[in-house]
Amino acid sequence: MTNKPANSGLAQLPGIAPDWAVSDRVGAFVTIRTGGVSAGEFGAVDGRPIGLNLGEHVGDDPVAVRENRARLQAALPGPICWLQQVHGITVHHADTAVSGEVKVPIADAAITMRAGQVLAIMTADCLPLLLADVQGRIVGAVHAGWRGLAAGVIEATVDAMRARLGEDAELACWLGPAIGPASFEVGQDVMEAFCDQDARVSSAFVPGPIEGKYWGNLYALARLRLASRGVTRAGGGDLCTVRDQARFYSHRRDRRTGRMASLVWLLA
Repeated sequence: MTNKPANSGLAQLPGIAPDWAVSDRVGAFVTIRTGGVSAGEFGAVDGRPIGLNLGEHVGDDPVAVRENRARLQAALPGPICWLQQVHGITVHHADTAVSGEVKVPIADAAITMRAGQVLAIMTADCLPLLLADVQGRIVGAVHAGWRGLAAGVIEATVDAMRARLGEDAELACWLGPAIGPASFEVGQDVMEAFCDQDARVSSAFVPGPIEGKYWGNLYALARLRLASRGVTRAGGGDLCTVRDQARFYSHRRDRRTGRMASLVWLLA
């Protein structure tokens, strides 16, 4: 992981550039909570009106969100494909987008082989995953809260990418900022949603101090799901949105809060 931008256009925007072993043709970037104009709960942790909230649905001033999105768009090499995320497993094929189309796809993942098409996943505790084949021919972005993880959104995205390239395509993944294993308290129902499918994933849950409660590890669950599809190059997974209040929005911590974006694209 590095705090340096993924390309020169992002040089002035605070954020994180994933450090992963993929082709130089792959660009990637993760925004943090600063760098924009949002105020209040959507601003900096110290109250300054410099928040880069990108979520239109969280109660922020729409004018501020439009400015934040415009700043981000201006720094990127092509149009951003935003999604209406619903904790499902639908994979949007961004290559099929019609020029000038304004309807936001209902999906929790997107893939593209089109140079300059930027894929975006918004989160504030859920796990964002960025995917690319190591040769830089296709990229994908995944929104993986626990419901999507349990339903198979990672597998659906990997399968969709390999359907375009062939089953022997070697994919790499970077796991972005999410609620960490020391902060993600879940009930028996969440643990059973995973363990009923595969008892081996029980290692991703540690009993908590309250009976019937567990600490869940989204990163470990995601790596197990990736490995089930032969994706073993999985970096990242060391950033907790709850614990790092200065850099990240967190719904679990604050309830009313903004959204970061994890972005990936192919350069021409």
